[in-house]
Amino acid sequence: MALLLRFVLLCGVADFARSLSITTPEQMIEKAKGETAYLPCKFTLSPEDQGPLDIEWLLSPADNQKVDQVIILYSGDKIYDDYYQDLKGRVHFTSTDLKSGDASINVTNLQLSDIGTYQCKVKKAPGVGNKKIQLTVLVKPSGTRCYIDGSEEIGSDFKLKCEPKEGSLPLRYEWQKLSNSQKLPTSWLPEMTSPVISVKNATTEYSGTYSCTVKNRVGSDQCLLRLDVVPPSNRAGTIAGAVIGTLLALVLIGLIIFCCHKKRREEKYEKEVHHDIREDVPPPKSRTSTARSYLGSNHSSLGSMSPSNMEGYSKTQYNQVPSEDFERDPQSATLPTAKVAAPNLSRMGAVPVMIPAQSKDGSIV
Repeated sequence: MALLLRFVLLCGVADFARSLSITTPEQMIEKAKGETAYLPCKFTLSPEDQGPLDIEWLLSPADNQKVDQVIILYSGDKIYDDYYQDLKGRVHFTSTDLKSGDASINVTNLQLSDIGTYQCKVKKAPGVGNKKIQLTVLVKPSGTRCYIDGSEEIGSDFKLKCEPKEGSLPLRYEWQKLSNSQKLPTSWLPEMTSPVISVKNATTEYSGTYSCTVKNRVGSDQCLLRLDVVPPSNRAGTIAGAVIGTLLALVLIGLIIFCCHKKRREEKYEKEVHHDIREDVPPPKSRTSTARSYLGSNHSSLGSMSPSNMEGYSKTQYNQVPSEDFERDPQSATLPTAKVAAPNLSRMGAVPVMIPAQSKDGSIV
């Protein structure tokens, strides 16, 4: 009896499972960054599934630190695609009629943050089904640079390097010689699939153009390199030239500093001499100022005499102003000073003053 009951239950579960089923198998998808990922989700319904159709896509981030996020939802004949901010505007249903049995989506412009497990859930009561898809976003190799590390001289050792700027691991490398003899040296063969080729005791046969191709599961990139193995340069002459050039530069700098210092000292000396001349040499006196000072002193002497004391003095006419020539010429003819008797001024309280006489030519003596 118990065995029969168990058989009936198993049959009922099987019938329920066949009511709604997702035909797309679980799978892993790898895409390159920037591309579009197609995530399939096909389903079939049975006549028993009479409830409203609900479709839901969830994302479980790869870092396992975030809870499952609803990224797009179909319910009540409406689409809601603004649940998850990181995928807003980049996730869409591929079918315009979801009731036809296609709940697949496209995720455009893939980013590394889109890596994770995507789950498609379809519900139409009483049927329910879900499938998971693992999405991996890889970065194509790009910005690959080929260069030579060392001196390209005969007999020297150097390295050929191939370095991509970015690219998801694992990366595969492939070297090829494109010019001259395309045969590669036997010693290089073990390193033709590595990012670095070590060259020992170089010869001119190694000269030519080489290519390096970098690949991963989602793309590839390539760079070119030109190798010219040349005879060793005259290092002694190069060193001597560098030393001589350095010495000449030092001499030139010394001359410039000396000239600047000398010019500065000359300017300082000229300023000091000019300043001393201004302080030591007084300005010359003009003839007009000399004459005016002479007349002023005479008028002040005459002004101290009263009209009553002027009667005993001769009234001399002052028609000329003494000139500098008269003061400078000691040999010019002069007349003796006319001595005029003056009254006794001491009794009047006045001070006697000597009045200059006038010569025949009108000059004052």
